[in-house]
Amino acid sequence: MRVVIAEDNVLLSSGLELLLAAKGCEVVAVARDGEAFLDAVAEHRPDVAIVDVRLPPSFRDEGIHAALRARREHGALPILVLSQYVERDYAGELLSDGRGGIGYLLKDRIGRVAEFFDALRRVAAGGTAMDPEVIAQLFARRAGDPLDTLTARERESLALMAQGHDNATIAERMRISDNAVHKHIGNIFAKLGLAPDDSGHRRVRAVLAYLDGTPRAAGPGPRPGDPH
Repeated sequence: MRVVIAEDNVLLSSGLELLLAAKGCEVVAVARDGEAFLDAVAEHRPDVAIVDVRLPPSFRDEGIHAALRARREHGALPILVLSQYVERDYAGELLSDGRGGIGYLLKDRIGRVAEFFDALRRVAAGGTAMDPEVIAQLFARRAGDPLDTLTARERESLALMAQGHDNATIAERMRISDNAVHKHIGNIFAKLGLAPDDSGHRRVRAVLAYLDGTPRAAGPGPRPGDPH
């Protein structure tokens, strides 16, 4: 897996390079700002990029804007965004184009190496990986709406689904059958008024769009071969 990193913190970027190398990944470039990142992507065409939300010069949202531009210019380049804090608007903005290959993790998650690489692999494969803390805050800020009608197990299923896990992984983590997971997901879509589409990361984007409170286009229908 060929990776471009956009991170101005030298210690963090060096640590990421070591972690990635240990897992057999090739870091083809490390950029310190958004423009350098875009140049590196154009030159190396990586399999996935890891981008800090806040980059020079203002350290506000340069990383997000560079990530969105890279996806526009390079065919939905898979990007795993790192942030020090939960910034819900940025998470929603990344998902708003209706395509997969997007991840949003807090930097603390890097220390949990297995979780970090699981998220990176899912994103590189075109899936979605959202930090559990982002999901928790999205749940917490929505009161008095259809989310309140979900059972505890349905909320647990929705949180795992929103993180990017497939039915088999949800079943394993919740210690229930695949059929039970399928039933929970069907109930979730019905209660939230969402189309009962059970295909890969597309369902995650639909759920997150709902949780974020920003209706978005559903995007194209399922492609042939989408998992069910």
